[in-house]
Amino acid sequence: MGIWNPENLPPINTGQNCVFLICCDAREAQHERAKEHHVKVKRIVSNVVASDVEKASAFYEEVVGLKVLMDLGWIRTYGSGSKMTIQISVMSEGGSGTAVPDISIEVDDIEEALARVQRASIPIEYGPTTEPWGVRRFYVRDPFGKLINILQHE
Repeated sequence: MGIWNPENLPPINTGQNCVFLICCDAREAQHERAKEHHVKVKRIVSNVVASDVEKASAFYEEVVGLKVLMDLGWIRTYGSGSKMTIQISVMSEGGSGTAVPDISIEVDDIEEALARVQRASIPIEYGPTTEPWGVRRFYVRDPFGKLINILQHE
């Protein structure tokens, strides 16, 4: 039988039904093109408006424990070297009737995070509490007024 070659098909106007083969081939080609143009998300960055980026240090470095990864004066990026799951949560509420937090930060030791917040005299807006969906968490505000959900999965 040989290799299938579209040039061996009769013209469509002959009344022969070869449209199905052409459509299947087009669909396969479209699928292959879609694979070629796939975009892989490498990271997601949360941007916080601040007139004084220096104010972030006391909270994001000393309380949360992040390191300065970049500082250009007008932008200061905090982070860690850990590989993390990429997520965006779209919420109608924050759970348990709370406001939707601006940023959620998962930690490995919620009690230590709570102690750091208390030592820094940062008011706790919600919690600490263990939620029905298996996280222990509390809310605070960063120096720019952003509501921060600090949590640990149990």
